[in-house]
Amino acid sequence: MKKRVMVGLSGGIDSSVAAYLLKEQGYEVEGVTMTVWKEGGKYHPSKSANSCFKEETKEEIEKTQEIADKIGIKYSVIDLSQEYEREVLENFRSEYLSGRTPNPCLWCNRKIKFGLLMEKAREIFDFDYFATGHYARVCLGENGRYQLEVAKDRKKDQTYFLSRLTQEQLSSVLFPLGDYYKSEVREIDRSLSLHENLEEESQDFYSGDYAELLDKEDREGEIVFRETGEAINTHSGFWHYTVGQRKGLKTAYKEPLYVLSVDPDTNRVYVGVESDTYSTKAIVGDISFLGESSFSDKVYGVKIRSVSPQKMARVRMLDEGKAEILFEEKAKAVAPGQSAVIYDGDRVIASSIIESSI
Repeated sequence: MKKRVMVGLSGGIDSSVAAYLLKEQGYEVEGVTMTVWKEGGKYHPSKSANSCFKEETKEEIEKTQEIADKIGIKYSVIDLSQEYEREVLENFRSEYLSGRTPNPCLWCNRKIKFGLLMEKAREIFDFDYFATGHYARVCLGENGRYQLEVAKDRKKDQTYFLSRLTQEQLSSVLFPLGDYYKSEVREIDRSLSLHENLEEESQDFYSGDYAELLDKEDREGEIVFRETGEAINTHSGFWHYTVGQRKGLKTAYKEPLYVLSVDPDTNRVYVGVESDTYSTKAIVGDISFLGESSFSDKVYGVKIRSVSPQKMARVRMLDEGKAEILFEEKAKAVAPGQSAVIYDGDRVIASSIIESSI
C-alpha cells in the first residue's frame, strides 16, 4: 500500500517541485494551501505578493490549482486566518511592543504550518507524512531522536526557521528538497512548465514597515546616546526601531550610530557607535531541544539571525531553564526576542529565545 503525503503548496516553485518529486517516488500525494488573511481581519496584509501575510487572491488560488492539475494531484484550501491572527500576529505585536524583536516565521511553522494545518488537513486526507518545499533534512539519529540537519544547498538552508519543530512533528515530516540545489529545483520546474517565469521567490513574513501591523499612533520620544545618557534627538515611537538598526535615526554624529536597545516604558531609543553593538555573551530562555536533550562541554555553532553565519560558542545551562551562550568571537546586534539556534556541525541541537546580552 502506498504511503500517503499531504504537501503544503504555496504556489511557488519549491513546494510545487516537492509535490512532483514525492509523486515520482511513488507516494500518494495531495496538496493543500492555507490562507492566513481574510477581509475584515484586525491586521492589514502586506501589499507585496511575495510576503507570507498577504491577501490570497482568487487568481493565485486558481494558479496553484492549475499546478496541482499539471502534477496530477488533488488540491484543497484551508482557512486558518483566525488561528494565524491569534497565534502569530498577536504574539508578534505583543513582543514588538515589549521592545523585543520576534521571529514570526518560527512560531508560524511550529504552531500553524506544522501544527494546526496538519490537524485540519487530516480531516481531508488521512496522510502518513506532511511535506513542504523547505530546504532541510530530517533523519532518525542513533540516540533515538529525530535530527534536523542542514540542507545540501547551504545557501538556501532553512533549518533556522524550522528549529522549533517538536520531535513529534519531525517524526512525520518530509523535506524532499533537502538533497537538491536550488538550481536543480528550478530546472525541474522549467522542464515541467509549472511556472511561466522563474523569478526568485521571497520568504519575508511582511514586506514594508512592521509598524503597520502594530496599530499604534506615533508618539514622540528621545534618542539617547547610551555612553553619556544625553538626549541627542527625538523619534516618533520606539516600535519603529530594532537592535542593530542604522538607517532612520536622522542623527548627525562623527561616527555612524546604531540602535543598541529600546525602552518601552520610557519610549526611549538608546544608540551608540558600531563597537557598542558587539556582545561576548547572551542569556537565552524558552529552550527547545531537537538533536539532543542537553548541551555538552563543547563548542557549538550559534545563529542569532537567519541570514547570519554561525558564531562559535560554548553553551551551558543555568537555573530556571535558561542558558548562557559564550561567544568565542564577538557577535553583532544580539537582539532580545530573536531566536538563537544552536548547531553541532550540520545538526540543529536546540532553538532558544534571546533575553539579554553583554
